[in-house]
Amino acid sequence: MRLKYLPFMMSIILTSVLFGQKTSQKTTWTGQLKYNFIPSIKEQIKRGTLISPSKNKKTPYAKDKKIKGNKVIPGKGLPRQFDPLLSTQKRSATKKIKSTKFTFESTNQTDSPSDPTGAVGRDYYITAWNTAFRIFNKDGTPASEAISLETLFPGSADGDPIVLYDSEADRYIVTEFEDNPNGFHIAISQTNDPVNGGWHTYSADSFQTGTFPDYTKFSIWSDAYYVTANISESDDSNNIRNGQVWALERDKMLNGDSSASIQSFTLTGMVTNGFYSPQVFNVIDDNLPSDGNATLVYLQDDAWEGIDTDHLKLWNINIDWNNPVNSSISAPIEIPTTPFTSVFDGGDFSNLSQPTGPDIDAMQGAIMNQAQFRKFSTYNSAIFNFVVNTNTTNELAGIRWYELRQNGDGQPWFVHQEGTYTAPGNRHAFGASMGIDEQGNIAMAYSSVSTDESISLRYTGRFHDDPLNVMTGQEELIVLSTSDNPIYRYADYSHLTVDPSNNSDFWFVGEYFNNGNRSNMVGVFQISEPLNNDIGVSRIVAPTGATPTSLEEVTVLITNYGKNSQSNFTISYSINGESKITETFKNTLLPYTSAVYTFDTTFDMSVLNVNYEIKTSTELDGDENSQNNSKIINITNSIRHCVPEAKFGCMEDGIKQIILGNINVDNGEDGCNSTGNILGYVDRTKYITDLNRTEQHVLEVQHNWSESPSGQTISVWIDYNDSSSFDENEHVIKGEMFSVANSLEKFEFTLPPDANLGKHKLRIKAIAEIGDGDIKDPCGDYGFGEVHDYLVNITDENTNNNIIIKDSDLKVLTLPNKKYTFLLKTGYTGILTFRVYDILGKTIVFNNISKSGAEYKYDLDMSYASTGTYIIKIGAKSNYKEYKIVIK
Repeated sequence: MRLKYLPFMMSIILTSVLFGQKTSQKTTWTGQLKYNFIPSIKEQIKRGTLISPSKNKKTPYAKDKKIKGNKVIPGKGLPRQFDPLLSTQKRSATKKIKSTKFTFESTNQTDSPSDPTGAVGRDYYITAWNTAFRIFNKDGTPASEAISLETLFPGSADGDPIVLYDSEADRYIVTEFEDNPNGFHIAISQTNDPVNGGWHTYSADSFQTGTFPDYTKFSIWSDAYYVTANISESDDSNNIRNGQVWALERDKMLNGDSSASIQSFTLTGMVTNGFYSPQVFNVIDDNLPSDGNATLVYLQDDAWEGIDTDHLKLWNINIDWNNPVNSSISAPIEIPTTPFTSVFDGGDFSNLSQPTGPDIDAMQGAIMNQAQFRKFSTYNSAIFNFVVNTNTTNELAGIRWYELRQNGDGQPWFVHQEGTYTAPGNRHAFGASMGIDEQGNIAMAYSSVSTDESISLRYTGRFHDDPLNVMTGQEELIVLSTSDNPIYRYADYSHLTVDPSNNSDFWFVGEYFNNGNRSNMVGVFQISEPLNNDIGVSRIVAPTGATPTSLEEVTVLITNYGKNSQSNFTISYSINGESKITETFKNTLLPYTSAVYTFDTTFDMSVLNVNYEIKTSTELDGDENSQNNSKIINITNSIRHCVPEAKFGCMEDGIKQIILGNINVDNGEDGCNSTGNILGYVDRTKYITDLNRTEQHVLEVQHNWSESPSGQTISVWIDYNDSSSFDENEHVIKGEMFSVANSLEKFEFTLPPDANLGKHKLRIKAIAEIGDGDIKDPCGDYGFGEVHDYLVNITDENTNNNIIIKDSDLKVLTLPNKKYTFLLKTGYTGILTFRVYDILGKTIVFNNISKSGAEYKYDLDMSYASTGTYIIKIGAKSNYKEYKIVIK
């Protein structure tokens, strides 16, 4: 039965409906974890064995997502346009909530995506990213330097860490996955002091599937630590996807017992889902439930093949560590929901537009980190969220969030409330993480972006006695990026935890961009009413380090977080801990407003390669919250990519058109003066193409001088080492002369065989050689001409890139009910993408497909699609086979 709309009351009545298999399943595998003791961070520093983190020098950008997505059926699923819960949120009354207590940057040197995670304990906050972690004091000051995960897991720093705090045991946990051999690691602090105490580490590297455990999620329950990962198996006879979940023997692991064991279970009934990411509820505080009935949750979207109505699936796990044959996992339990659409761009990973650069990944089809559990006196609560497309016509990302409740441990779960939240100003809201405090107030922090505003980290929330199904808190800002994401990969998740010291402070960490650096910001806040007198520095606006001078101005954004107006209060700044510069803010700052203030006194920032710590503060008498008074930034005045300038003119000499791989840009698109006052320079780093370092490449350029090309020259550089300067060994075309007028001319070049993989800046300079400037100087000014900057992604696919897929044999089988089977025979062996476009060029189906035997196969269901013409492309980027179908 297809339900158009499920009113909220009906979702309460239809609690815990069981479909599919009626019996529970036993364990599929048991074993013993590998144990290792790691000395304390303090001891390792003393011994000199502590390993500092390092970015991946070869591939600082993560590989493209090659996961198989959920199989989308074009036109299938409800709702048709708007999310039905969105109107409830928009009609709700909102109220001002307290702004952040304080924020601090945990790292500004990460690979991509940064995988931000962190957990607050009674004495410390530990945060991790990519392949590193760092320990902070509760005031946001560092308690350790940044540390490689290899310090905890010798020989392995593979990434995707998750940080947890086991509040009942007062222990800190750091985890990671491993891809050689396949498995995962978990480290538990020996004491409640993660700096001065040692670490018990455990490893699981024997999986029945033998598959890499991507996207691991770890959870704390009373009788075990639970782990899920993006691992799935398919039953070819009925097209059911099964997944794995592991239970780790918590009691023994806390005591460093080397006999701690592991049990594995298969999840049944997860129908035709490609990306597998259920999560076990994670206990948020020290009030553990009774042993048993650990619950997993996952979404099921009726836009996917094999799903009739939108719903949540739950499984319960019961562990017997003494006799594993008694352990079991339940059959899937289905809870109906109000319809939602979790699909963006047919399942593609480039979704949400920024002011500049590519569309970024919305992280669709996954419950976000984490699904949190808290016991109350008369019920238990679990909260979680996932991203939804709230407007399928114009695409607007929102957050579908849930609070499930049960009347006691082990009782059936039901939907207590569900809502859909979007950010103000038509901004996308996505990548959220949620928490619930001891009063029942719910916080939800998230990422936001639009075509007008760069990525920001923000939060909202609701008080425990607010009307159900809505976030009533007016949105608050944690941090706004100062630059855009240069690639589509973003974050993978964020993480919010609750401070066990007061059970009311929420600690959130997410990814943002700080002057081109991929960074993580931590924000600490409460869901509570604003104070009467509360002002602080919300952001240091300048300096940024981009234009260092000897008379550098300090500019701050001051915010009145309180209910009362404020004026004539003191503000100050200091450099590297030296004497404070103190001035008076004389204007009136109204409640909940901000004002930019530039100090009259400047400072000298002209010395290169010196770190400047800039601390700014407000000093209001009677301020009721001192934690948000100050902000600190660190800027190193280092050399960035230079920007040369044309002294006289552009679009006379210079570049009319360029073609390199997928880049094909005519100068009429943005001109050569698009960067404002920098004449003759164009920043086109939003354009990117792949360059295989094993092949020869052809750059096609038409110069702008319409007459004889005599004297017109071109140079090209690629910053292989990302040093922000162009070295001589990065000069790939060295002042070659144009010989053709009024048409494209080809210039060939090759890359070093050991050129660093990943994305790098490519610079093209075209000028008249004689008397116009030095064509071999990437930074030198010139008379007439142009300089363009682009991005190139250096790859190394020796075999597959030489195979022309468009020459391969594609067979299309037309089946009844507008269904098709595509069979592609080719010598290509890597993962291919399967895309379907409508007549307007919109992607309506995207998935990755692997080779099976001698061919690639994809079954396409167009029975729900609208009439019209559709284009199918099977291939790898620009190397693809194309086919057209008409649906009548």
